[in-house]
Amino acid sequence: MTNDEGRALARRLWTRYESVHALVYFHPTALSALEAVGLRGFWRGYFAQRAAPLGPVDEAPVRAAFFGFAPAMTARALPAVWDLASPATALAARLDGAGRALAGLLPDLDEDLADDLWAVASALPCGGRVLAAANAALPRPDDPRQRLWQAATTLREHRGDGHVAALLTAGVTGLESLVLRTASDLDRRVAQAARGWTDEEWSATAEALRERGLLVTETEISTAGLALLEGVERVTDDLAWDGWTRAGATAADARRLARDLHGPARTCHATLPAAHPIGVLDLDA
Repeated sequence: MTNDEGRALARRLWTRYESVHALVYFHPTALSALEAVGLRGFWRGYFAQRAAPLGPVDEAPVRAAFFGFAPAMTARALPAVWDLASPATALAARLDGAGRALAGLLPDLDEDLADDLWAVASALPCGGRVLAAANAALPRPDDPRQRLWQAATTLREHRGDGHVAALLTAGVTGLESLVLRTASDLDRRVAQAARGWTDEEWSATAEALRERGLLVTETEISTAGLALLEGVERVTDDLAWDGWTRAGATAADARRLARDLHGPARTCHATLPAAHPIGVLDLDA
């Protein structure tokens, strides 16, 4: 298999497991499970359930791991959310909400698919990948839908940790990556609001990127900027595919999982809002 083929497989798999993972932030059943334990409000629930595998941490390590959020936004959520629900409570609520949401969406889920995805996720090398390691250390759920969701979550955090490493290697901060992406393929209004940056912070970063030749204007990315983003995505895909191969998955395994996940992922993807900061999830790639 060539490097290009491995990258393409890694990207195709990402669109599948990201779609399954992301429903927990938007599906009404998942949100109600968080509200039932005192996590009312979208961002309280987001930070609590995503940070919960790390334990009752303050905002600094969460900001470092999540990478793209403004300090003021993470500071508003953490550590205050742990006064509303402990990490253990948040973990139980997110798994319950994800499982019940998927029970409604995927009543005929093949349990073998959950087991096969779990087998890969539980064998991923997680050195240097804090969010992936924290999720991989969680117990195997008995319920197959919860198992599918937790496996998808470990895989997406593994890829996300690798993406942060790729950005750091390229000399790009979290805010800089957002500004570049919104000059390329993301909606600034959605991305900026979702990550909490002020107009002043955004414009100052855009000007610095323009001086580096990565932007033409605040809303137009340069050829060099596009090349930088493409390089980051190549490294991200390479790191993700390396994880799959080190977990013992062959190319044939990956193709089969991408095929079998396509239908469930499309069903989950349909529950996501039209505007969200994840970016385009091309399920037909």
